[in-house]
Amino acid sequence: MTIYDISEKAGVSIATVSRVLNGSSNVSEKTRKKVLDVIDRYGYTPNAFARGLGLNTMKTIGIMCADSSDLFLAKAIYYIEQKLRANEYDSILSCTGYEHKNKAASMNLLLNKKVDAIIMVGSNFIYEEAERNKYIADAAAQVPVMLLNAYVDIANVYSIVSDDFMSMYEATNYLLSTGVTDPIYFYASTSYSGKKKLSGFKAAMELGNLLDSPDRMQFFSGSHEDIPAMTAQLCLLRQKGLAFHGVVAADDTLAIAAVKYAMEEGLRIPEDLSVIGYNNSMLTQCCIPELTSIDNTLEILCEHLIMTLMEVFNGKEMPKKAVFSGQLIKRSTTL
Repeated sequence: MTIYDISEKAGVSIATVSRVLNGSSNVSEKTRKKVLDVIDRYGYTPNAFARGLGLNTMKTIGIMCADSSDLFLAKAIYYIEQKLRANEYDSILSCTGYEHKNKAASMNLLLNKKVDAIIMVGSNFIYEEAERNKYIADAAAQVPVMLLNAYVDIANVYSIVSDDFMSMYEATNYLLSTGVTDPIYFYASTSYSGKKKLSGFKAAMELGNLLDSPDRMQFFSGSHEDIPAMTAQLCLLRQKGLAFHGVVAADDTLAIAAVKYAMEEGLRIPEDLSVIGYNNSMLTQCCIPELTSIDNTLEILCEHLIMTLMEVFNGKEMPKKAVFSGQLIKRSTTL
């Protein structure tokens, strides 16, 4: 059945059927009921693309993330989709991986689906080289682009970020205040967010002239799921003779590896080794002892992102960047 069939069976014009389908108030209740009765009787489902052409909107948002198996990204996608549905929008998810060409291809795919906006989840989509961000600028020339926890200065691109620099700076200072003056920083990403976190740790350590070795900043290059390999890297560092009584980790998975390292080396937590994670994920309460972690207020970030997008759709001028503070949640892996 098509819109033309409904028009004929209900005895009304095609334009009237379209107004009913689009929720227009410019239809009498009697006529609306007549059209809806026909739709109900014949089980008609409006074609979303055809409706979108008439409404100038598909009521659909494209979501891009590098890896939906990542705990932070998966939780962010959940919050975003939940809040989109509350605003009567559907979504299409594209997991791009980390290669630039695949990100650009996914962007084009979503644009060809006629989505109303693009949401890029995570900071791996932004590059220091301006020419590599051209795929974002090209998309933003067509639809609003929303960045979660990343920032780039491009027209029609809106960024909602957590203050990763200050969160990591304050967490490191807290650890130093407990008497741990020789911590290491354990990280696995050099993304926009990753660089901010690293800078926060370095700033706190340099303030006290404590950054005595480049080995205090340990980069893990393996899979984010390979906790045994993360643990082995810390064990090797100890074998090489670098003393450390604290680990500040860029995410909770790396922090869990530090807890496992302490267990394997027979170290007491937090007396011999203090550990701080990042993201305040469910992992914080899945280990013994429970993990101190930085809460980057992810749900608030996602809520503000969708609110900003809806206001952009309504034609309101919105800030290009909104920054939210994180909070250190103290548990049993620190004094």
